[in-house]
Amino acid sequence: MKTCFILNPRSGHNVRRPWLAGFIRDFILVSSLDAELVTTEGPRHATDLARSAIAAGCERIIAVGGDGTMNETAQALVNSPASLGLVPCGSGNGLALHLGIPTGLRAALTLAADKNARVAAIDTGSANGRPFFNAMGCGFDAEISRRFNRLVRRGLAAYARIGISAFRARRSEWTLIHGAGRTEALSTLLVAVTNSDQYGNGALIAPGARVDDGQLDLVAVRPVNFASAAPLIARLFLGKISGSPRVLRLRGARFLIERSAPGLIHTDGETHETGALVEIRVHPHSLRLVVPLTSRVRSDVPAPVRATASHP
Repeated sequence: MKTCFILNPRSGHNVRRPWLAGFIRDFILVSSLDAELVTTEGPRHATDLARSAIAAGCERIIAVGGDGTMNETAQALVNSPASLGLVPCGSGNGLALHLGIPTGLRAALTLAADKNARVAAIDTGSANGRPFFNAMGCGFDAEISRRFNRLVRRGLAAYARIGISAFRARRSEWTLIHGAGRTEALSTLLVAVTNSDQYGNGALIAPGARVDDGQLDLVAVRPVNFASAAPLIARLFLGKISGSPRVLRLRGARFLIERSAPGLIHTDGETHETGALVEIRVHPHSLRLVVPLTSRVRSDVPAPVRATASHP
C-alpha cells in the first residue's frame, strides 16, 4: 500500500518535537512501508501535498498534526478512493478523540499505517463551501479560534486563558436559524455545527452526535454572564449541555444561519471572514478514514482501492 505521511512541524505538540520527522522516517524503515514523508511549509500546503500524493498513486494519506492539518489534508480526500489516517498532535484533536484514535504517537502511527486497518466512511460538512470534518462555528466560537491561532505556545491552559479574556469582551448577536423543519430567532453567544460530539479535550458540545448518520448537529448558546457560564461549562464537560435551558439543539442535513452582519466563522479551528448568511450542508459518507476496530462508526467500506485522482 503506497502511503504518504504529511507532517506539520508547527502543529500543537509538534513544535516541541524537533526529532519527529526522524522518528517517522525510522518508523517507515522499520515497518518496511512503501511510504514517503513530506512536510508542510505554510497554510493550505497540506492540501496541495495530499493532492500530489493521490495523483502519484498513494492509497493512504496520513496527517500528522492538529485539527487544521487534518482539515487541510482531508479536503483533498473528499470523494476520493484514498483513505485518511490521523496521528493527532494538536491541542484539541476532537475528531480523533470521537473516533477513539490513539493519542500516543507510536500507537497512532501503527494504526494509521496498517494496510489491514478498519476503514470507515464518515460524513463531512461545508459552511459557505468551506469543508469541515469535526466542527464549525460563529460568534464566540470563532473569536476563540482567532485568538488561539495567534498563540505560539498552545494547550488546554492557554485555551482557558484565551477563553476568559474573550469572554470579557463577548458580544451577543441576533440570529435566525433555519433547519430541521424549523426557524428559530434568538440572541446567541455562539452557534456551533458539529459532525462529531466534541470540540476536543473532552468538551462534549453535541453529546450523542455521530459522524456517519448523514446529519449534522447544531448547538446555539444564548448569552450568559460569568455566573451562568460556570454551570454551562460544567455541563459541557459532563456531556449534559443539551439539557441547559440556555441551549438550542437541532439535528439536520442542512442549516441556514442569518446573522446581523458579516463576520468570522471557523472550520475545524481555522478562521475565515464570510457573509452574514452561512449555509451549512452535510455530505454523507464522503471521506474514508482509518478507525480502530472498537470505533463507534458503523459504516465500514471495502479495503482501499488504488487512488487515481482526487475530487475535492
